[in-house]
Amino acid sequence: MSEHFIFDGCDTVELAKTFQTPLYVFSETKIKEACQELREDFIEKYDRVRVAYASKAFNTLAMLRLVEKEGLCLDVVSGGELYTAIKAGFEAEKIEFNGNNKSIEELEMALDYGVGRIIVDGLQELELIQAICKEKQTTANILFRITPEISVHTHEYISTGQKDSKFGIPLDESILLPLIQQAIEAPELDFYGIHFHIGSQLAENQTHLAAAQVALDLVKKIYDTFGYTVKELNYGGGFGVRYTTDDIRQPFAYFLDPLMEKTIAFCQEHKLYRPTIVIEPGRSIVAEAGISLHTIGAIKTLPGIRTYASIDGGMTDNIRPGLYHAEYEGILANKYDQAATEKVTISGKICESTDILVKDIVLPPVETGDIFATFTTGAYGYSMASNYNKIQIPAAVFVQDGQAELVVERQSYAQIIQNERIPKHLQSGETR
Repeated sequence: MSEHFIFDGCDTVELAKTFQTPLYVFSETKIKEACQELREDFIEKYDRVRVAYASKAFNTLAMLRLVEKEGLCLDVVSGGELYTAIKAGFEAEKIEFNGNNKSIEELEMALDYGVGRIIVDGLQELELIQAICKEKQTTANILFRITPEISVHTHEYISTGQKDSKFGIPLDESILLPLIQQAIEAPELDFYGIHFHIGSQLAENQTHLAAAQVALDLVKKIYDTFGYTVKELNYGGGFGVRYTTDDIRQPFAYFLDPLMEKTIAFCQEHKLYRPTIVIEPGRSIVAEAGISLHTIGAIKTLPGIRTYASIDGGMTDNIRPGLYHAEYEGILANKYDQAATEKVTISGKICESTDILVKDIVLPPVETGDIFATFTTGAYGYSMASNYNKIQIPAAVFVQDGQAELVVERQSYAQIIQNERIPKHLQSGETR
């Protein structure tokens, strides 16, 4: 009998039987370990710092409750993410609201709940926030997201700090400084400081340091021009994780120690108050804590070309390979101890040629019914899941020390169509 793959004490084959596949599985232990590393190497090491979990990576009631218990703050980018945070009981002061096109309804929700920070991401947003604050007779704590014009070594689809980006406010002083002055002088606003995010899946710290220099120079410019002391600098996230053996996973300290050293030295040199420093890791907290389980179905061999082994999911539960050619590694969970001897391509069941999960992976002989486990799917799998082809969104479970608990139920077919309606003229078969 073949040995099974064990994940945080749980037999993954038994998980597949109990909860069915496709299935997202998250190690609570690994999530806590990432949070502990952030506490030890940042929160407890430096004064006036915060870590805000970038919840777009994986935003559920259970995950938000977990990261709050681990001492982290929260970053949300939509009304839906904020609503989930509210339902999870996440403390309002610890929430920051990002996003490049916040609606009036979203801003009203944020202000009504009393979120701690609103990150202003566009020229029109400032006046919109002011108007809502006047109407509600309240005050908003804001930061401006800038585009530091830094190029990074990552896929263009997850690069966000370059000049030509939909995110952030240009560095042009003729645009930025009047906005900052407006924020400083507006009674409805409390101007906290500057935010940037330069991209994701980064393995080098030089780009963060270059962007930090841009932000620090702006802090000095604000003080010199307006006599105003910036309270907060948000250096974003983007710390890379290991999807394949070729990827580099740097410890958090690799990024954070040089950033803090630069920040402290700059503020001492220019006799400036050192602002509170905030970071926004998301992927680096949850990605490697998650795996996905699928069942192998149809197998198609094209002699001299390749063998396709189809799974019972695909780009609807992991769009990253189809979206920007992300690479993954995996194993046959039910044949964990068997030698890998055959090259196969793991393909999804979605009606798209791009629905390929892993191309040309070497596995033990693949058979229908095998359980394929994909590593490092904790970030952006569930978050980006869709109902394309009317495919159900999978369930998710937390595992820890051999115990498994359902945190997201599998979507039913009825739930997929629950908001659909048939017009009256079609209900009777009539035409118009």
